[in-house]
Amino acid sequence: MVVILVVLHVCLGAAAYLILLERKVCAWTQDRIGPNRVGPVGLLQPLADGLKLFFKEEFMPRGVDRVLFLMAPALAVIPAMIGFVVIPWGGFLELGEGRTVAIMGADINIGVIYLVAAASLGVYGVGLGGWASNNKYSFLGGLRASAQMISYEIPMGLALLCVVLTAGTLLPQEIVHQQLDGQWFLLQQPIAATLFYICMLAESGRAPFDLAEAEQELVGGWHTEYSSMKWALFFMGEYIHVVIGSAFFATLFLGGWSLNPVTGWDLPQSGSIWLILLQFAIVLGKVFVLVFLTMMVRWTLPRFRFDQLMRLAWEGLIPLSLLVLLMTSVFVYLGWTPWLWAGSLGCVAVVWLILPFMPGQQGSNHKIGLLGSRFSPPA
Repeated sequence: MVVILVVLHVCLGAAAYLILLERKVCAWTQDRIGPNRVGPVGLLQPLADGLKLFFKEEFMPRGVDRVLFLMAPALAVIPAMIGFVVIPWGGFLELGEGRTVAIMGADINIGVIYLVAAASLGVYGVGLGGWASNNKYSFLGGLRASAQMISYEIPMGLALLCVVLTAGTLLPQEIVHQQLDGQWFLLQQPIAATLFYICMLAESGRAPFDLAEAEQELVGGWHTEYSSMKWALFFMGEYIHVVIGSAFFATLFLGGWSLNPVTGWDLPQSGSIWLILLQFAIVLGKVFVLVFLTMMVRWTLPRFRFDQLMRLAWEGLIPLSLLVLLMTSVFVYLGWTPWLWAGSLGCVAVVWLILPFMPGQQGSNHKIGLLGSRFSPPA
């Protein structure tokens, strides 16, 4: 219960201050200053934004489905808030007399499956929000979000299966323990880690996969008709998804609280409260680095077109994840687990060899010259 209360409030506070961090990262990327007026160096800006949203008028357009319209924000934020309970935020706290307690909300034997299942429920909030709004832009955004989440869950699940096959368990604590004794799975399976991270961005609706709320095309997407705290709940769910997804990535591929990515000395798995606090700080540090990387991706890469988005999933990530899963299965069966990194290099070589022979659209993304521009002068 202590772990649940602490981590839940950490996630809620992080959702507020990650918005401030994102605005500052955006400003730094664009050579601006960013929020710096409310409080010392702008640290009270999330409080001001929260008060503004809390007192903002609640508006419900004519013709909406009232029940679903009110349920959608809750259905978007609750799945994000219940996934953290199976993530190991530390090892085992020694209570004396041989008793220990795991630093996680629920030490269940299907932890990985529970987290994936809870995260996949977020599509209902987005889809129902777009449907219930009685707005064509919201409806199109809901359709896009539903198709995107369903499509990218396939390669995410296959990348996750690679880790499960390698570790031979669904227990997150055991997955971390195997990386403490050996190498981080990021080094053993870099392709699976990359696939998982890309799908995590898509599942969270982060750029360059934010087609469901593309302002240039859909005004605001599935949350166009939402205002006040209902609008804020959608974005709180998005940022909590990013935090929990980053913590899940750290558990699967970065060794949790491990400090040594290769074999050798590392922190023990169980100890006193000071060791647990150190482990918790290490996990939070890795989560912060991954969240910062997610923000830099948003402000440096352009958004996909929707056909490019779906083609990347069905013609790129899904075949590649199937190839990596096949390689992992063969290596685990033959007992070549320490050489999985070589299998990943082999997968890259196979893709490089067969890619020129794969069918594709020629010239579908060629640049169109702008008349009068010095970069495309007239012929």
